[in-house]
Amino acid sequence: MVQKRVSIKLIGEAKEEYIKLQEAVRGETEKGAKGSFHQTLLKSIDSKIALLKANYDYGTQIPRKLIPKKYLRQFGVTNLWKVDLSGFWRMIYTLKQPQREQTEIEIISKDKNNCIKLPFDIYQKTVKP
Repeated sequence: MVQKRVSIKLIGEAKEEYIKLQEAVRGETEKGAKGSFHQTLLKSIDSKIALLKANYDYGTQIPRKLIPKKYLRQFGVTNLWKVDLSGFWRMIYTLKQPQREQTEIEIISKDKNNCIKLPFDIYQKTVKP
């Protein structure tokens, strides 16, 4: 069985926030801080990205009717997935070309406050760029 290649791209605000988070962690590490919120969140993001590389449908798929219009307009998504991170944060991503040899995952949001309301049963199932 041939294993599919998966590429991960952080785009838009997700990329900007990831870079800011890396800088914050670098600053904290230089000051000797350990186990901070920023460090925990960055480790959580990186571990989830690694999981997505191994299994791109690891997260919870968001039903099409619940996809926020801003993601439809801004990114032209046809599918949307979420992965829970530490501290009640979530990472929102979309799959591009899932049926082809190489699947692209575009991480479009690292979000705590922009909630997507999901029915309870969807919660039962629940990357270095």
